Amino acid sequence: MNKISIVGGAGRVGETTAQILAEQELCREVALLDVNEGMSEGVALDIVQTSPFFKFDSRVVGSDDPSILAGSDLVVITAGQARKPGMSRSDVLEANVRVIDAVTDEIMTHAPDAMVLVVSNPVDTLTYRVAQRTGWDRRRIFGQAGVLDASRMAGFIAQETGFSVRDITTMVLGGHGDTMVPVSRFCTINGIPLSHFLPEERIAAIMERTRKGGAEILALRKNSSAYDAPGAAVATMIDAIVRNRRRLLPCVAILDGEYGEREIAMGVPCVLGWQGVEQVVELDLEPIERADFDRSAASVRADIERLREIS
Repeated sequence: MNKISIVGGAGRVGETTAQILAEQELCREVALLDVNEGMSEGVALDIVQTSPFFKFDSRVVGSDDPSILAGSDLVVITAGQARKPGMSRSDVLEANVRVIDAVTDEIMTHAPDAMVLVVSNPVDTLTYRVAQRTGWDRRRIFGQAGVLDASRMAGFIAQETGFSVRDITTMVLGGHGDTMVPVSRFCTINGIPLSHFLPEERIAAIMERTRKGGAEILALRKNSSAYDAPGAAVATMIDAIVRNRRRLLPCVAILDGEYGEREIAMGVPCVLGWQGVEQVVELDLEPIERADFDRSAASVRADIERLREIS
């Protein structure tokens, strides 16, 4: 790609993402937009000064002027209010939907041909909002959640089993919140089912810890939610798109009949390639898994209904 922009680029997730994108040279230019005057320019300058160490030539720039988005191939939205200890992701909906609406309008004005990757919470609902507001092809609008949740689950499994995380594959579906659906049946260690190595109660504990993974970090840090793993998750999705890898990754996608759902965005397995979400993969869920998925969808729909009240 020629240019990737990050809205909220002076925030911790935005800055981490920008650093990885530059280091991996996933585009020629990384543009950081932030409402706080001078902050994105400072972040950009700091990242540029790491280039002699990491040997990258990507250009990194910052501004508080939305026109910096012009020419973007992809825009990452990390802007918005972060949750505090004890808050759910849905608790920041009212504040963040107003931010997202303003950001979406700026993207439509300055980068009408871009793809949009939503990171701000509640990510499922806000991804739906961006799609609704733009009216763009659903392949171009998607959110980051499942990649992060699946990585957390893989990390927990590696800690529990002692096996290399390189051999661990996980799958997490549903909304990015307490009702997310880690599907242990699709979790393997080098192709061998997880159930071969761990008893049912330990797997259940890992699934529950995965659901609370973000809250656990927030409670420990107290003054910050996670940003290292989220930034890496965003970069992983962008790598799949930029390099047209057609990777199968769990992402927030706009559903149009898949899993029996429409007019909703939530985490499902997607094929990511040059056009964005090139395919939504439907898994044959067992009754308990299906019930959990439906419960998660109902939670996302409740937030979507709140959008109408806020609007």
